[in-house]
Amino acid sequence: MTPGGPAKSVVVLDYGSGNVHSAVKALELAGAEVELTSDPDAVLAADGLLVPGVGAFDAVMRQLLAVNGDELIDRRLAGGRPVLGICVGQQVMFERGVERGIETPGLGQWPGTVHELAAERLPHMGWNTLEAPEGSRLFAGVEHERFYFVHSYAATDWTLEGRTRATRPKVAWAEHGQRFVAAVENGPLCATQFHPEKSGEAGIRLLRNWIRSL
Repeated sequence: MTPGGPAKSVVVLDYGSGNVHSAVKALELAGAEVELTSDPDAVLAADGLLVPGVGAFDAVMRQLLAVNGDELIDRRLAGGRPVLGICVGQQVMFERGVERGIETPGLGQWPGTVHELAAERLPHMGWNTLEAPEGSRLFAGVEHERFYFVHSYAATDWTLEGRTRATRPKVAWAEHGQRFVAAVENGPLCATQFHPEKSGEAGIRLLRNWIRSL
């Protein structure tokens, strides 16, 4: 239960991505009422939508398009309905991804390209700290905690030129070989490159922060 009312409803988008059950369990621990489905009515009606993502950018995009995930995400965001992307679920929110020479259009919610990190050791796997943005609601109380990452690709060249202060997203940055986008808060659309569901108590607290904002 959330303070002062019934539990918020969250749909975890079921489009074939792996590791969704740990996300469901983490959301339940954080206090949400959770359903794993790709049913359009349920996706659009839920208080929050979580978009998971494991694997290659192009494969995740194909799977998302197969269940009309692009349209459902667009419709939710157009109505100011919260969406949270995790790992590749964050990456596909950008304009494009480039993996092994293959360029794949993303959902285009944010400018920028996802590409391989310039690091001596890949994947970036394990716990890492990040620079949380000032005034973050997502990271309230966990600004200095470590979170669990498993990825070789990330957005590093995101430009916000031309954006007004009113619409400027709050961006968290981390580093592995180079700085990369670790999380974004942009109105109803939030995302994390790390896995909150694998990040212990800090991850549960972050999910709780998101659920309280629904």
